[in-house]
Amino acid sequence: MKVLIAEMIQEVSTFNPAVCDTSAFDFHEGQDVLDYYRHRPLEVGGALSVFEAEGFEVVGAFAARAKTSNGLLTAEAWNEVSSRFLNAIRNAPPVDGVYFAMHGAMGAENELDPEGYLLQEARKILGDDMPITLSLDLHGIVTDRMLQAVNAVTMYQTYPHCDMYETGARGAKLLVGLLKEGTKPVIAMVRIPALVRGDEMITETGLIGHRIRESQAFEETEGGLAAGMFWGNPFTDVPDLCSNSVVVTDGDPERAADLAVDLALKFWEDRATMQVPLVSLDDAVAIAKANEEGTVVMVDAADATSSGASGDSNAILRALVEGGYEGSGLFPVVDAPAAHAAAEAGIGATIEVTVGGTLDPARFTPLPVTARVKMLSDGAFINESWGTIWEGGLSAVLEVGKHVVIVTSQPVHLFDRSLFLAHGQDPQRFDVVVQKSPHCQPQFFRDWAAKLVDVDAPGSTSANLPYLGHTICRRPMFPMERDTQFEPEVLIFQRG
Repeated sequence: MKVLIAEMIQEVSTFNPAVCDTSAFDFHEGQDVLDYYRHRPLEVGGALSVFEAEGFEVVGAFAARAKTSNGLLTAEAWNEVSSRFLNAIRNAPPVDGVYFAMHGAMGAENELDPEGYLLQEARKILGDDMPITLSLDLHGIVTDRMLQAVNAVTMYQTYPHCDMYETGARGAKLLVGLLKEGTKPVIAMVRIPALVRGDEMITETGLIGHRIRESQAFEETEGGLAAGMFWGNPFTDVPDLCSNSVVVTDGDPERAADLAVDLALKFWEDRATMQVPLVSLDDAVAIAKANEEGTVVMVDAADATSSGASGDSNAILRALVEGGYEGSGLFPVVDAPAAHAAAEAGIGATIEVTVGGTLDPARFTPLPVTARVKMLSDGAFINESWGTIWEGGLSAVLEVGKHVVIVTSQPVHLFDRSLFLAHGQDPQRFDVVVQKSPHCQPQFFRDWAAKLVDVDAPGSTSANLPYLGHTICRRPMFPMERDTQFEPEVLIFQRG
């Protein structure tokens, strides 16, 4: 049998004013899709491992994976990317089935449901009878249009994410079931009017883990094809933004509906607990001053580049400087002008420069500093999470008194220590480190930090959700409206 693989993965924050274009993606086409992903710990790699073990012939169509999360994709860029994706599907040879790897929280200036559009158009190209399976990030925003176009769907089961490869393998196994075993998937979905953040979303230790383990146990039963929770990306403000329970059975809509409702009701009961307690900037500075041993990791989830933020926040650096903090700090900041000024001056030079506030000036005012240029780089480095290359563009290490600020020209993921280590900085040697990600694998920061402080800083991915100002998603929505009511309604999707 012959199967087709295509990928489109990007996550955005519509509250980030810095839009992006096609330079935000890595692209692969044809055989290059297979060659690039075959041994990488990502969805397509996992799917390939299953298809090749089954003896299937695999056709690579098109893959577009964002280098990091972003603001909205421009209309021009979306038109180009979507055309390339669909043309690759249109020009592919005849196949017996298709697997799509997607995220679910894309957004463009002229399309609020990019994945739904691509799946709908791909279905038109491929025909009503083509078996199609889909995998999504659990931060995906699931729409009717998406589920109407596919036979079955699966999702990540870990947060912080470490099962992309396994998710791709599950998506491939769903397609194998359709092609070899004649399964007849039924999808049940329940929308939950709640947006959630915080430590309780960590699947290994938080409350959400109970829902995930129930879903995994269901998948081990006969006829249990897939199950899980989507809690969306609260920063992608689109009409269908909410949380969802999704269950897929082999031909049993009643069973799928029962579990979807059960998962949704339990999720709803925990909604208030699944919010992160935040510490003000002033209190965070006081905690740092009072700390006598070890490193205080300040979690700046409001400027998380992996969630779609601009990365140019200097809010915590400013608060420490203006608060008279005398310890040492390590800070990542996206600031292309500062990096270029450092490069022009050269290593060892002392420069007067501003840091931060270049991309989101409404939230962040540039901070004037006197800095010594410690290091310059092209910003390309191998990350410790996936082993792929991340590119921050021209970058500089600036010494600002006892502080070290790593300025990059463009955003990179900050859910591990790669940017720091690649620029010669060991986070454990500092009194304060800013972690611009809501959560990381525990070995990166949590396991050794003296304290982790979730800071209520400004930013386009703030966990203080009412602060953001949603205008597009359905309302009422918890926690923006604390008195939101919920009565589960089951939507059933089945092809054929």
